[in-house]
Amino acid sequence: MIYISAFGMLNALGNNSAEIAANLVRGVAPGMRVRAGWLRHHPEAVLGGVDGELPAIPEAFSAHRSRNNQLLLAALAQIQPQLDNAIAQYGRDRVAVVMGTSTSGLNEGDEHVRLTLNNEASLNWQYPQQELGDPSRFLRNWLELEGPAFTLSTACSSSARAIISGRRLIEAGLADVALVGGADTLSRMPIGGFHSLESLSPDLCQPFGRDRCGITIGEGAALMLLTREPQPIALLGVGESSDAWHISAPHPEGAGAIRAIRQALTDANLQPDEVGYINLHGTATALNDQIESKVVHDLFGERVPCSSTKHLTGHTLGAAGITEAAISALILQQNLPLPPQDFSVSPIDPTLPACAILRQPQPLERPVILSNSFAFGGNNASILLGRCV
Repeated sequence: MIYISAFGMLNALGNNSAEIAANLVRGVAPGMRVRAGWLRHHPEAVLGGVDGELPAIPEAFSAHRSRNNQLLLAALAQIQPQLDNAIAQYGRDRVAVVMGTSTSGLNEGDEHVRLTLNNEASLNWQYPQQELGDPSRFLRNWLELEGPAFTLSTACSSSARAIISGRRLIEAGLADVALVGGADTLSRMPIGGFHSLESLSPDLCQPFGRDRCGITIGEGAALMLLTREPQPIALLGVGESSDAWHISAPHPEGAGAIRAIRQALTDANLQPDEVGYINLHGTATALNDQIESKVVHDLFGERVPCSSTKHLTGHTLGAAGITEAAISALILQQNLPLPPQDFSVSPIDPTLPACAILRQPQPLERPVILSNSFAFGGNNASILLGRCV
């Protein structure tokens, strides 16, 4: 069994686990609001941001200076004592680092191009800042670790797959502890890209709502420390698959998503009725919500409470998997009420296959949570977490 010994996060709900827990219960996201300057030809867009000062990256690490890495440092500070203890116990060569991201330092690269085209000086940009491998390389160097380190970029499942890969490294004997997670930062390129696909909502996203019209992009970071040492929360099972169906659309029958969930249940030796809550991928795009509803209906019927938290965090792209897994761990750790779906602006879509989407907060009756991440290209990952009682 692999356990979670510590986790830290920040996103539009708050800058640490305490703030996020309080705002999750209230159903309020302080960082989710209209922001200017991110979408070309549109003065404003609703986006989920991290507010407040972030840790500075010193000159010695100037090649890694990006907001993405600052977000990771802020999450790291929340679990530094547990990580320090793990390094002391196992050694720097036995701690792995696996990160997930979609943007890395892309926004810094975009700003460099903008300044260059305007014939303005761009003195702070270095190419490694925007390399997809930089988050894990930065943390490995920052922590002076000597174990395996790599970054995954499989769109919205990136950091969920980082969790899966970290577990595999421990099980394979290549590491005793794995620091897993991810970060993504607000950036004009993905915001404009989703807008060009007509998948960016002009207002706050409405997962599973009748009038939903696209995602709300957010930024954030989260980190988890995986270990074999028994802890109160366990990584019970994982599953992953690839639709190989379409570059952006999911399989119309949800075949790959079903495989990933079934793998996770089999891995955990659990039946569907033993799951207490499903954190849905729930992007608020027409296709994703339709197909995910069908998948949940086919596997769980209307028996397992479920909801998406993306109206509170935004879609944090490559950080979505670890963000929602960390929120799930927080619910288990603090016995928080399950977050309901917000249908105050748009009622639930009556054409969706029936599943137990939460309308009101309710307690977690069975201490097992399934968190789904379904990405472009049909890259699916499912994570099962449980409280050890």
